[in-house]
Amino acid sequence: MLTKKRTADQMTSATRNQVLSLYMRLFRIARGWQSTLPQETESERRYIVQEAQTLFRQNQQLTDHTSIKKCIDECEARIGIGLHYRNPYPRPLYLPVMGLATQKGRKLKAQQRMRKQAKPVYLQSHDEDN
Repeated sequence: MLTKKRTADQMTSATRNQVLSLYMRLFRIARGWQSTLPQETESERRYIVQEAQTLFRQNQQLTDHTSIKKCIDECEARIGIGLHYRNPYPRPLYLPVMGLATQKGRKLKAQQRMRKQAKPVYLQSHDEDN
């Protein structure tokens, strides 16, 4: 029993270190961010910092390791996409809002489930309205 508790504590410590490392990495990225349009650089830096603070505060109460891992994966995906395309904003999702289903019944629930499953990892924290 003691070894299980110790490994859980070590995993929690490792997860905490990984999350803090990602958080600091985002601030380093924001500090060195250079936009393709020079007049947009400062607003994009502010956006990176605000988005990081908002999402990390929103998820700070998570205790389930699978949901924490999903958030870490989302963060790493957004960092990779942002650095590759030199655009800090999430890429839009071009799926019609309930364009294929009727407004009630099983088809609507199936459509909502399919939309949720089709949502890319880098947009998991955004609502349908965004």
